[in-house]
Amino acid sequence: MQEWNPKIDVIIPIYKPDKKYDRLLQALKKQSLMPNHIYIIHTMAEGKEEKKENSRYAGMNNLSIINIRKEEFNHGGTRNKGVSMSDAEFVLMMTQDAVPADTHLLEELVRPFAEEQVAATYARQLATKEVGVIEQYTRTFNYPEQEQKKTKEDLKRLGIKTFFCSDVCAMYRKSVYEKMGGFVTKTIFNEDMIMASKMIQAGYAIVYAAKAKVYHAHKYTGLQQFQRNFDLGVSHREFSEIFDQVKSESEGIKMVKQTARYLWKQKQPFQIISLVWQSGCKFLGYRFGKKYDKLPMWFVKCCSSQKSYWNT
Repeated sequence: MQEWNPKIDVIIPIYKPDKKYDRLLQALKKQSLMPNHIYIIHTMAEGKEEKKENSRYAGMNNLSIINIRKEEFNHGGTRNKGVSMSDAEFVLMMTQDAVPADTHLLEELVRPFAEEQVAATYARQLATKEVGVIEQYTRTFNYPEQEQKKTKEDLKRLGIKTFFCSDVCAMYRKSVYEKMGGFVTKTIFNEDMIMASKMIQAGYAIVYAAKAKVYHAHKYTGLQQFQRNFDLGVSHREFSEIFDQVKSESEGIKMVKQTARYLWKQKQPFQIISLVWQSGCKFLGYRFGKKYDKLPMWFVKCCSSQKSYWNT
């Protein structure tokens, strides 16, 4: 049998990269299946360019850096820019803080594409210890150990989870991505789920590749949770034709209940207070975001984590 040797390009938007980004680059050098090319799209802070001469890129000849101004950044459009430069069969989207857990990330993400119906795959996101017990548990809720293939037939059973796909670490079949028109260029959030929804509705499948693993988690404050979920609500309101057709809030309630039970069993009842606070901030943020078009713009900007979005 002929060995399958797929061509994969990696696209990473960056802004003020830190040590996690350096670890990501080092991990990409050691993959069992090496990327063909890596496109770094750098949003410049104070006009400062990212240059390939930087020591972090030592030995990475298959890498290009594209510098853009801050006002040019767009969740979908910036990634489309990277894809337009690629001639690979598959494109892998990553964020600068997603660190591969082992040397088999690309290998495990591309494996399900042997089935023609599969249009996208996404990795399991693991929490690190410093983010705390709540975030560690919720990661296991959203990213379990079992691989899962999702199609249109799963919409009634899984609801909004059918469309779940995260550009923190997600691979796309480029031909299908182009057939779907690429990522939507005007969205505050969720360009990945909007693309996944189009693929699902067109009869393709999305695979959660649980053996493909990256370390990625954040310890957000209540305000940050509110703002992130406000933006999530805005996205769901702007693309209501996609998100109103599937149940979503019930999944959040289910996660809170399961997390509370877990904390009680772990004899950490005081953490439940933190869980209730964070969940309340998420809920209120999402609710306000869903009604953003009825709110004054000054208030919308206060609630949103992405102020520049509202200037365009």
